[in-house]
Amino acid sequence: MTEATANASGPVRSGWMRILRRAVLLLIFAAALAFGLYTWAALSFSYSDGERAGYVQKFSRRGWICKTWEGELAMANLPGTMPQIFSFTVRDVAVANQLNMDMGKRVILHYEQHVGLPTSCFGDTEYFVTSVRASETSP
Repeated sequence: MTEATANASGPVRSGWMRILRRAVLLLIFAAALAFGLYTWAALSFSYSDGERAGYVQKFSRRGWICKTWEGELAMANLPGTMPQIFSFTVRDVAVANQLNMDMGKRVILHYEQHVGLPTSCFGDTEYFVTSVRASETSP
């Protein structure tokens, strides 16, 4: 190989490397954008919503990196029967404070279900409580 052909292939290789580097960066950016859009859509649109009534038997703020409020609502349909447990997540601090004040009382939780969240950083469950009110009637 002569010196002229060796110098000619050098710039060609560095041009391809630059294109490859840009393509990889573009691919990483597109994947991050797609992940962000999917997460936004999963948090913005609820699959279902409703209300559950019962007694909050467990409520705590937990998580290693992402701290979320997690709780359990004991729902007893008839006195003397085993309660059904409804696990939920609270993202709003005002709702969490209201739940802490209403511990021991019968409460009605309004929730939204968000299916398909990519990580547990948003909560351990797919049920997110948006409001709470004390129940006037007892079973």
